[in-house]
Amino acid sequence: MSTDISLAARSHEENWLPILELAVEEVFEIMVGSRVKPAGPSGARPNGEFTAMVGLAGSLCGVLTVRCDAEAARQIAKSMLGDTADSEQQVADALGEICNMITGNFKNKLAGADERCLLSVPTVISGGEYSFRAMADGSAVDTVLLFEGAPVAVRLQLQG
Repeated sequence: MSTDISLAARSHEENWLPILELAVEEVFEIMVGSRVKPAGPSGARPNGEFTAMVGLAGSLCGVLTVRCDAEAARQIAKSMLGDTADSEQQVADALGEICNMITGNFKNKLAGADERCLLSVPTVISGGEYSFRAMADGSAVDTVLLFEGAPVAVRLQLQG
């Protein structure tokens, strides 16, 4: 039996929620200058006017998404870029970069994933009339954190 067990297979054995939440907390503190905290099990869910996603391929396969409403996305962009962040393109770019950094931070916290897992370029969807469904069968780790009172949902969907 190979000792090189895929990280996705190990995900069922490990509790990745604290690692994911720590990655989100660190990125928001460094890049946005704001502390986020878990919303708790009964916390509000964002309506999802913005969804940023980054794919993972290699030893860990799947997609990480960050979803929030338009006001939270604008506030994230303004915290990162200053008051000049006024276009939807800048808001999308900022949220995409946050998603990219959370994914990279999470990946770097997993032993052995750093060199054997690649990230895609971020993609951002905006608008109120869409649904997002990952085509990967497997497990998912979900959390909702509060950024200045607004819910931000982060989901790691892993292929089995």
